[in-house]
This record gives sequence, C-alpha cells and structure tokens, in this order.
Amino acid sequence: MNAAHYELSHLRALEAEAVHIMREVAAELERPVLLFSGGKDSIVLLRLAEKAFRPARFPFPIMHVDTGHNFPEVIEFRDRRVAELGEELIVASVQESIDSGRAVEELGPRASRNRLQTVTLLDAIEEHRFDAAFGGARRDEERARAKERVFSFRDDFGQWDPKRQRPELWSLYNGRIRRGEHVRVFPISNWTELDVWRYIEEEGLEVPPIYFAHRRQVFRRDGMLYAVSPYVELMDGEEPFEASVRYRTVGDMSCTGGVQSEAVDIRSVVAEIATTRITERGETRADDRVTEAAMEDRKREGYF
Repeated sequence: MNAAHYELSHLRALEAEAVHIMREVAAELERPVLLFSGGKDSIVLLRLAEKAFRPARFPFPIMHVDTGHNFPEVIEFRDRRVAELGEELIVASVQESIDSGRAVEELGPRASRNRLQTVTLLDAIEEHRFDAAFGGARRDEERARAKERVFSFRDDFGQWDPKRQRPELWSLYNGRIRRGEHVRVFPISNWTELDVWRYIEEEGLEVPPIYFAHRRQVFRRDGMLYAVSPYVELMDGEEPFEASVRYRTVGDMSCTGGVQSEAVDIRSVVAEIATTRITERGETRADDRVTEAAMEDRKREGYF
C-alpha cells in the first residue's frame, strides 16, 4: 500500500467513525444541535453531517455562540455556508448576555469576551432544550480536551466532571441522560490538526481566507501576533506593523493570535502543519496561557 492510499484509507476510517457517532446521537437523543464557529473543525463537522444525513435535512439546527468580536471574514463565511446548505442557524449572542446582565464585560487592554461564551452557551442550551451539542474539539488540541470522551456528559448546571464520565468500550455510546442534563459530543476526537487539513484538501472544502497567509496590520504581545482591531486596546510600547500572517484557529479577535507564514493555499498549509510540533491552541490562543489548567477550569464551568 503506497503512502497516498494509506492516507486516504486513514481519513475514510476517521470519517466512518464520525458519521457513526452523528447517527448514534440522532437516534438516541431528542434535540441535538451542531455548534458551528466558521472554523476548520466545525467546517469538517458540517461535511460529516452531510455524509451522515443527506439528501435529507440535518435532524438538528446549527448554532454559533457569537462574541461579537469575531473576524469579519469568518462571520461572512458562516452565514454564506449555512445559507448554501439551506439549514437553520441560531446565533447565541454574548452581547445580549451582557445587555441582560447575565455576563459582565471585561475592561482594559487584556479584556476578552471568550470566557463569557460559557453563560451564553448554557443559556441557549436551556432555552432551546437541547440535550446534545456536537462540537469540533479534538484530543490533540490541549491536555484538558485529551481527557474528554466522545460523549461528554454535563450535569443540570452544564458542568463537566472528568472523573464522572462513562466508559466507551468497543465504540458503544450511552446517551441516556436525566432531565436538565445534556451531552457534548465530539465526533472528531480522534482526529489531529493534520487529519483535519488533509480531509479539507481531499474533500475540496472552502475555508475562511484568514486560514491562508495574507498581509495584515498586527501588533506583538506576549510573543503572539494580534490583529489590529476595534476590540483590542494597545498598551504602551505596542506598535502596529504589517506582516504576512495566517490563523491556525479562529475565535474572538482579542485572544486569537496569528502566525507568520507564506502558506497561501491548502497544500502549503498541510506541509506547514506536518512539520510543526506546537498545537494551534498552544501557539495562538492567549486564553489557554493564563494558567496550565485554564482550559480545564473553563470546561468544568460549561465551556466548549
């Protein structure tokens, strides 16, 4: 078996596992939802949902927890992609959570709305009575996410306890939950970042242009390159400059950094990712650098 054939077989095995998981959720749970940020992992989830359920409509809506401080290119892509699919999009707004007093806006040059997404997500799950939420988390992203099962159970407060998760022997998933509880489901848990990009290449999927190298006004902070935007206050000594950057992950502009790159297409991105030894969150997400347990602390509270 040559390398190309092996790689395709590997991707098809991952695809088959993910499609099986999605169909299991549709069969076992009553009101699922697919979380979609416009990022590469959730773009793959949309394609997997197509493989699982087309030509029928998805048996669940699509939902984005919108901080209001997202990259404009990603929001444009989100709206266009969902419209192309003809599916229902629910936008859960962090700004509405702030306006209603459910969340408190952070202030200062290091302020971010990223953590505020938790209450918005939990409120949306309760409002729409969702009992399962598909997410694009992968085990290779971060140590807390490496603890996740495929079916990640959350209590009636939306909280996650890694010590109280169910075994998943022989790919058997127990979706039984009590009233008020819900489950986060991660169909691409066993994928790597490189798998995701190779699948995007193989399937010919479109991604937002910020994933490719482009000239942008940025500034340097804590070893990361942030886009100059109305949502980030510069500190003394921080000077904007232009650089060729691309983004390995998308999110709130206040905490998502770019990497210097010349990778202008999917093939060159795949080659770049194949040689890196730092995960995308470790390199470009400031919110994961607060403490060693930053992600796990947020997940225990109900974060993605």
